[in-house]
Amino acid sequence: MQQAITLESFLAFLTYFGAGVAVLFVAATIVLLVTPHSEIKLIRAGNSAAAVAFAGSLIGLALPIHSAISHSVSLLDALIWGMVAAIVQVLAFVIARIASGKLSSQIDENVMSAGIFSAAIAVSVGLVNAAAITP
Repeated sequence: MQQAITLESFLAFLTYFGAGVAVLFVAATIVLLVTPHSEIKLIRAGNSAAAVAFAGSLIGLALPIHSAISHSVSLLDALIWGMVAAIVQVLAFVIARIASGKLSSQIDENVMSAGIFSAAIAVSVGLVNAAAITP
């Protein structure tokens, strides 16, 4: 009878999980740094539009990181593709912010439609980004 979870598989899980969370943290930090408004400060102040926008950013970043881990042949491969995916996501985020003009100021003003639109862009690009990471 085989064990479902071995020490080796559990350690592999911890390693890949840790790497994925680290890439997510770094990418989310970069998003926070390139955002013209202070999302964390706005969220703490109860700004729902900022919370929705940042939640979309996190999901949009997590999707391609998930795909990178799922399709990787090694931890290094997962890290490389995870970082590539994160860079693509951050670039898409910056382009969307520039193209949309007033989006950042609308999020500052708690305009929910701006937060939803920002989240939708992040998740949409994240899905396409994730699909592009194939074995």
